[in-house]
Amino acid sequence: MIHLYKKHPRNYVFCNRTSYFHSTIKASKKMSNTAKKAQEIAPKIAIDARMVNKSGIGTCIQHWLKDVGYAIALGDPKELEVYDNVATHIPFISSIYGYKEQLKFPYRALRKQKPDVLHVPHCNVPLFYRGKMLVTIHDLTHLVYPEFLPFKLVHLYFKFIFWFVSKRANKIITVSESTKRDLLRFYKMDESKIKVIPLGVGSEFVKKSPCEIDYLYEKFNLPRNKKILLYVGNLLPHKNLNGLLEGFAQMKGKENCQLLLVGKAFSGRTTATREKELGLESLTTHVGMVSQEDLVAFYNLADLFVLPSLYEGFGLPVLEALACGTPVICSNTSSLPEVGGNVAKYFDPKDATSIARALENSIHDKGKYDAEIKEWVSNFTWEKCAEKIRRVATELATSRK
Repeated sequence: MIHLYKKHPRNYVFCNRTSYFHSTIKASKKMSNTAKKAQEIAPKIAIDARMVNKSGIGTCIQHWLKDVGYAIALGDPKELEVYDNVATHIPFISSIYGYKEQLKFPYRALRKQKPDVLHVPHCNVPLFYRGKMLVTIHDLTHLVYPEFLPFKLVHLYFKFIFWFVSKRANKIITVSESTKRDLLRFYKMDESKIKVIPLGVGSEFVKKSPCEIDYLYEKFNLPRNKKILLYVGNLLPHKNLNGLLEGFAQMKGKENCQLLLVGKAFSGRTTATREKELGLESLTTHVGMVSQEDLVAFYNLADLFVLPSLYEGFGLPVLEALACGTPVICSNTSSLPEVGGNVAKYFDPKDATSIARALENSIHDKGKYDAEIKEWVSNFTWEKCAEKIRRVATELATSRK
């Protein structure tokens, strides 16, 4: 049976708004200033937080839970217990996508809480929810590149769910102007319904001293006498890793570089990449999954960060690398020019020669544009992102629509 559970040893979570307000005061010491302000505004905002520990969207949800000022979070109680600034946790344990999450959605428990707005941080909205709904759309990869999907049924599912969101959501947040344009390209809808809110970069992504990152050489058996190229991501087709490898193979002076591949997909030598075919086996290192601390260190260690994606909804790794003072080259497609601005350099991701020239022209750039990079990155904070989300949710809560 779905139920609300005790949040604090001596305090039960009650259902009315007054008791919600009092129950959150005791957690205020752990709140950010942004979240504290949200308490004063009063609308009762709920969020589907099931993906809180996933990569990508999970990073967003973690920061939003801390800063937006939600009153209610839906998800696994064990995963949500660290977010005790959110007064009410409603158990909702289900896989994402498909009919099961629709059947398991806690409609009754959420209705009893009487939220003013439900924030769904992904496209997989509850089809039978009747309250006001704010939906974040990160990207439309499944529609832009349907040829990369395993089955036609998957394409039809996402085509339907995005259509449903375009009709049912009271307000839609996109994380880039690029995603907004894609949404308007695929669906007829009122443009004023969409609000663009860029993501932020975590405060842990900062410049480190050489002595703080030196341990990586021994821990991951890395060469000390080479320039370090860094890729962080996965092997999904739209990430275009093989395009990067082809460009690297054409790079002049590549023998003086080492390409590090960081991500779960690279835990062990995978046969899905073309290093052997391109003669790059000795010049690439599959680092695999790393801790957040190691990731920050790798960004700092790199002489150049490369993101060759054919399509991105935002591109957080670009910001993360820049925040660590590392130059970035990336594709000139989708949202990436929005995120990299004038401090990143760009290439055509479908042209290996373009990638090779960008590598050659940027490999010695580290330290040249630190002031410009620092100024640009300051535009992207999770606090600013949360403030804008809260403002949109508040406007929606008080509107008649």
